[in-house]
Amino acid sequence: MNTPAHLLLGWAAFGRNAPRGVVLAALAGGLLPDLSLYVLAGTSLFLLGIPPATVFGELYFSATWQAIFAVDNSFVVWAIGLLCGLYLRKRWVVALCGAALIHLAMDFPLHHDDGRSHFWPISRWIFESPVSYWDRSHHAGIVAPLEGVLASFCALFIVLPDWRNWRTVCVFGLVLLELIAVLPGFFISF
Repeated sequence: MNTPAHLLLGWAAFGRNAPRGVVLAALAGGLLPDLSLYVLAGTSLFLLGIPPATVFGELYFSATWQAIFAVDNSFVVWAIGLLCGLYLRKRWVVALCGAALIHLAMDFPLHHDDGRSHFWPISRWIFESPVSYWDRSHHAGIVAPLEGVLASFCALFIVLPDWRNWRTVCVFGLVLLELIAVLPGFFISF
């Protein structure tokens, strides 16, 4: 799934009507499994000037990048964090790790040949789904609109009870605009 959709899902599940710190933790949990990709790809593309074909065709699949992705995309790592948050009764930790787990649960079935080692450190196995959220040759034409509908429902679920709070509406608007802006780029690029 696209990162903005992950942010909305995490926020809807763990941050709706919650204190600001919990909302921020839920948003961070929706982002963190993708953050290493943004840092690695952004550095490679914009600072080092490496062509996109090399970044996404070679570096993405390199042992180094995959080892980094294995850590921040591990069900095991985030589940341990969630259990610690529940044990310590820290709502922000539960929101952070819970949103990250939702992120992984949504990504797991939506990556055809670009999946991650979701069970690291127990296993380096990578599930190769027949479905992709971005690759049209693996049903992205169906998945992307469904993702947009799900993200829109999450956005409405978040904002409707708190529509008078301008901060909520602004953050919601920014995330939704990012989601809308990202989808055409994926279809053009891929």
